[in-house]
Parts: sequence; structure tokens; C-alpha cells
Amino acid sequence: MATMKAWQFSTTTGGLDKNLFRPADGATKPHISDDQILVEVHSVALNPADYKTAEAWFIARLTLSLPKVPCTDFCGKVVETGKKVDSFHVGEMVFGSCDPLKSGSLGEFVAVSKNMVASMPEGLSVDDAASIGIAGVTAYQSLAGKVKKGDKVFINGGSGGCGIYAIQIAKVLGCHVTVSCSTANIELCKSLGADEILDYKSSDILKQLADKGPIFDLAVDNVGSSSALYKASHTFLAPTSKFVQVGVMVTVCGIAKLASNTLRPGFLGGGKRKYQVIFVNIATKELEQIGTWMKEGKVRNVVDSVFEFDSAPDAFTRLKTGRAKGKIVVHVKQE
Repeated sequence: MATMKAWQFSTTTGGLDKNLFRPADGATKPHISDDQILVEVHSVALNPADYKTAEAWFIARLTLSLPKVPCTDFCGKVVETGKKVDSFHVGEMVFGSCDPLKSGSLGEFVAVSKNMVASMPEGLSVDDAASIGIAGVTAYQSLAGKVKKGDKVFINGGSGGCGIYAIQIAKVLGCHVTVSCSTANIELCKSLGADEILDYKSSDILKQLADKGPIFDLAVDNVGSSSALYKASHTFLAPTSKFVQVGVMVTVCGIAKLASNTLRPGFLGGGKRKYQVIFVNIATKELEQIGTWMKEGKVRNVVDSVFEFDSAPDAFTRLKTGRAKGKIVVHVKQE
């Protein structure tokens, strides 16, 4: 049986970063189906969902086959193609995401659907391409088709993985962008194109928004730690505008908050604006669009830190601090 180097976990008690291990005899090299490609991974970019889903025991026990290789986003070289794949060829550099329930990218090889990868544009680094996946496409789907040129957008959380892409994509789409962040991240958000910054460290963010009145055409919440923002959204969103929630915390409290925001009417204390939750659906076309924007210089990646493969657990420790400015990358292949 063919093996590969990879990080795996069998339990997340005490945290995923405390339970990652490398099998002494290697992990089983993945096999591909007819509509998949096998990629030799060069770089992996981490996302909060990589550990949050694994650490939600009721999700992990029901859906994950253990031991499991973590992570979804990657950039690497195609080494094998399935019988039904004609859009990619062996030797080509690609980037994208794998299905977290079927495989993981924090290993030497990953099997991925042909519909969840795109060809790597010339001029991009493997670290930047690896970082697009979940964060880039989530940001794209939170905005595309929901705004038009000249609209005013509020983005809650501008310095995280999704936020850095959301600011830039909103600007590409012609929007005026107001973003929330901490004092330490003001200059970063400005450099990405934000027109106005609300510093949540200096004063209450709900008051700052309410003081502006119902002027925004869309609100995108990348933080999601409280229902208060949505419940107060009528104070800063125009009557026909929408509040978009990026993902849901995979905890009992997170699911309860989703149910409350979705089902509780405004007259009973719920939000008074349209509410939508974005669960990312990785697609080649959207990966290609973001890759093109990056090649054209309209969107750029922000790398917080880079770790070598042997230090992958430290990368998760950094991610879990919640203080990363941009993406955290792990190098898998030694160049």
C-alpha cells in the first residue's frame, strides 16, 4: 500500500493542535475516482473551520472517518487525473479546496474533485494561490449578485481571512466599503481599500453604526460571535437591504443563534432585515475569477505567517489565537 507524509488526528480532546501526529509508517496515499485529480501539495492555507469542525465532537463523530488529515485549501501539481477529467493535465499547477469530509490537504498528496480546483495563473506564488480557496470564494459569494456599483457595504471583521478578500472584492465591484476592525488593524484594512474604518476598540460598534443611520445596502458579518449585530441591523441597513452571515459556529450555541436569527420575527425581538447564511460552495469558475483579479493586481493576498511542514501544529496554535492578520500558510513540499 502506497503511503505519504501527512499530519493526522484521531481525537481533538484538548484541541486539534495538541493532537496532531505523523504516522511512523506514513499515511495512506489517497486514490482518486473518475472525476477527481491527485495533487502533489506544495502549500496549504489554514482556515478556522479546519479546527472548529474537527473540535465539534458531535460533528466529527458523525461525519469524519478517523484518523483524519486536516485542512482543505492547497496549491500544488497535478500528478494523476481520473478517467472523466479533461480540464486538467499531469504537471499542471492548480489551486483550490478539497471536500473536508472525504480528504485533507495537510499531506503530501490530496484527492480533489475537478470542480473544486482551478489552474494557477502565471505570476502567483504557491502561498498566495493556496490562500484563495475557502476565504476567497466565501467572500465572493457573500457579495456577488447582492451589490451593484455605488452600493454601500458594511463588513464586520476586515482583517481575518474572509475579511481581507471581502474588502477588495467589494471595491472591485464598485462599492463604498465600511469595515470594522481593531485599532491594530486599521492601516491594514485601509491598505486593502476600505473607505471607512470603525474601530471596535475605541467605542461600541453598534452605536457607531446606529449613528450613521440606515444607509447600508448590504452587511456582511465575518465574526458571528453575537446575535446583537443582526438584531440591530435595522438601525444601519436600508429597509430592503440584506444581512449576510458568513458561516455558523459549529456549537450548540452557534446553531441556536442561527435558529433564532432565522426564525424569530422582528416583533418578538428578532432582526428586521433579510437574513442569509453563506455556506461556501467551492467552484472552479469563482476560483478562476479571483485568480484573475490577483493576476491583474486588483486583489492581493495577505500572509500573516508561514510555517514549515514539521511545525504544522504551531500554525494551528497561531490560528486559534484569533489575532492573525491575513492567512496562515504551511509549506508541505520543500522547494
